[in-house]
Amino acid sequence: MLGVFSNSVVSPPDELVSAGSRTPSPKITAAALVNRFVETNASTVSIQVSDQAQLAYSHHKESALRPRSFAVKDEIFCLFEGALDNLGSLRQQYGLAKSANEVILVIEAYKALRDRAPYPPSHVVGHLSGSFAFIVFDKSTSTLFVASDQFGKVPLYWGITADGYVAFADDAELLKGACGKSLASFPQGCFFSTTVGGLRSFENPKNKITAVPATDEEIWGATYKVEGPAVLAATEF
Repeated sequence: MLGVFSNSVVSPPDELVSAGSRTPSPKITAAALVNRFVETNASTVSIQVSDQAQLAYSHHKESALRPRSFAVKDEIFCLFEGALDNLGSLRQQYGLAKSANEVILVIEAYKALRDRAPYPPSHVVGHLSGSFAFIVFDKSTSTLFVASDQFGKVPLYWGITADGYVAFADDAELLKGACGKSLASFPQGCFFSTTVGGLRSFENPKNKITAVPATDEEIWGATYKVEGPAVLAATEF
């Protein structure tokens, strides 16, 4: 799955900007990245949400344990990969039909977050159990909400394209060729919300997340880590 967003939606992380500037590396534009995804994945669906965002996905090379799905409701677009172990109880919590799948559940959870302020984002993602990564874009508010499970069972990466778009994808090789060294593994057990202004940990949403810049020899721009004791969301790649 792939999501690309202009800087009017999300400001590129400073650490990834500096990593790309420090060591020259090949990059391509957001449009070229989407085209590359379409060309290298069979039966791709590409959705131009607005001038600010584009989403794409394919069931090509999909793992049976990590199916991909897409849905849109009330101008909320969501890409989801993985499976929730507690989907049944979450359906009851949000008053959903038994036929509702993970991507619909995430949209409804996001709507609860948006419409019942101050409903904390950590409360929404902290209740999700299983293997997952998702990208939510709310066209009505130009809001982005992205998350990865606590143990990184579904890989997720983010980077910056040549024209300054922030890209999220489950394919590291795809972003390597598009973002150069302005690329990092998205930290497991964390969510990114433009509403709250950046990265947060599920279990320790008040703890600071720091980025350790990579050396010139390393392929990644930075490694993100959650400070504080007993944190499940620390990540290394």
